[in-house]
Amino acid sequence: MGETSLLRDPAFWAVVLFVVPLLLKVPIGVSLALSSVIVAWYWDMGVIMTSYNYFANIAKFPLLAIPFFILAGNIMDRASIADKLVNLLRYIFGRMVGGLAIAAISVACFWGAISGSTAATVAAIGVVLIPGMVKAGYDKVFATAVICVASGLAIIIPPSITFIMYGVITGASVGTIFAAGFVPGFFIALCLMASAYVTCRRRGWAGESFEKSWGLFFFVLKDAFWALMAPTIILGGIYGGVFTPTEAAAVSCFYGLFVGVVVYRRIGWRDVYEMLVDTVRGSATIMFICASAGLYAWIGSTVGLIEKSSDLLLGISENEYVLLFMIYVILFFGGMLLDGVSMLYVFMPILMPLMERYGWDPVWFGVMVTIMVAVGTITPPVAMNLYVGCRIAGITIEELTPPVIPLLLATLAALVVLTLFPSMTLFMPRMLGLM
Repeated sequence: MGETSLLRDPAFWAVVLFVVPLLLKVPIGVSLALSSVIVAWYWDMGVIMTSYNYFANIAKFPLLAIPFFILAGNIMDRASIADKLVNLLRYIFGRMVGGLAIAAISVACFWGAISGSTAATVAAIGVVLIPGMVKAGYDKVFATAVICVASGLAIIIPPSITFIMYGVITGASVGTIFAAGFVPGFFIALCLMASAYVTCRRRGWAGESFEKSWGLFFFVLKDAFWALMAPTIILGGIYGGVFTPTEAAAVSCFYGLFVGVVVYRRIGWRDVYEMLVDTVRGSATIMFICASAGLYAWIGSTVGLIEKSSDLLLGISENEYVLLFMIYVILFFGGMLLDGVSMLYVFMPILMPLMERYGWDPVWFGVMVTIMVAVGTITPPVAMNLYVGCRIAGITIEELTPPVIPLLLATLAALVVLTLFPSMTLFMPRMLGLM
C-alpha cells in the first residue's frame, strides 16, 4: 500500500524525473525543465502556467548584473589586467617560501573583486601563473591545484554572481551579502595560504630569485595601478552609495573598456565582438538554468517536495549544529553533480524554512551556502575549476585531485570556524550600517 502511494506521489516523480536524466548526462537545465513540465502536465497542475513562471524567473532586475559582470570579466581578461596584478604580487611574495603560491591566492582575491566567476578566474590567472610557478621550480600539478581552489574565492569575495542569485531567490539585500563576503573570503584565503606554505616548505619550493629595488617596485606598482583601481571603483561605488550592484556591473564594463582600449591598448573591435559573443553564450546558459531551476522549485513547492524534504532533515535531529552539518554534507554531494546556480535553486527552497525555524541570519547563511558552492567547483565529477585548470596545464583530473585535497580541507576548516562564529561574517555589514 505504501509503495503504491509512493508511486502516485508527484513529489516522488519530480525527483525521479530530474535525477534519472541527470545521471544519463542530460544537461542540467533540460533535466529541470523536462521534469517540471511532465509533472505539471500529468497531475493537471496548470501546465499553461509554466510559460509564465519560466519568464518570471528571469524577469528580475538584479539578474541584469550577471551578463554585465561576465562581460566585465572578459574585458579585464582581454585587457591583460590579470597580468599586471600577477607581476605586482609576484614581486611582493615571489622570493619567500611558497611565495608564488601565496601570490596566486592573493591574485585570486583581487580578481574575485573584479569578475565574480570561478572558472573565468582560473582561465585568467592560470595561463600566467601556472607556467610561472613551474618555471620557478614548483610542481605543475600543485601549481594547478592552488589556482583551481583559490579561484573559488571569486564567488565569496564580492562582487559575486552567486550572491546575486542568492539575493534573488531569498529576497536578501545583495549589497548586504556583498559586504558579508569580505571577511570570510579573506579568512579562507589565509587558510589556503597556510596550507600552501606548509606544502611548499616541506618540498623546498622557495620561489623565484631576483633582485629587489625601490625603483623596480614603483615600476611594477605603477603598471598595476589601473588593475588595483578596478575593485576600488566597483566596491567603493556600491558602498559609497554612488550606484547599485547592478549599476556597478555596468560601470565595471565601461571601466574595463577604458583601460583596455585607451590605457593598455590591448582591445580592438574584433576583440569586442568576440567578448560580446562569449558573454551572450555564458549569460544564456545561466539564464536558461535559472528559468528551469525556478520552474522546478515552483513545482517542488506545489507538490509538497520542499516541505517533505525539510521535514526529513528535521527528523534527523533538532540540534541546529547537527542540522547544519547535514546541510553541508548534502551541499557537498550536491556540488559533485550540480553547478552553483542549480544548487541554489534546487536546495534553497528546501533550506529556507529551516533557516527561518532556527533563526539563522539569511545574510550569514547565504555566505555559508556560497562557500559550499565554491567547494562544489573543485569536487568531481562536476568540477568546472578543475577541468579548466587541467586544460590549461595539460594534465588529467586524476593527477590533479590529490594536491587539491589539503587545500579543500583548509577551506572546510575555515567554514567550521565561520559557522561557529557568525559575527566574523556579519562584522562588515554591521560596520557599514547595512543591518
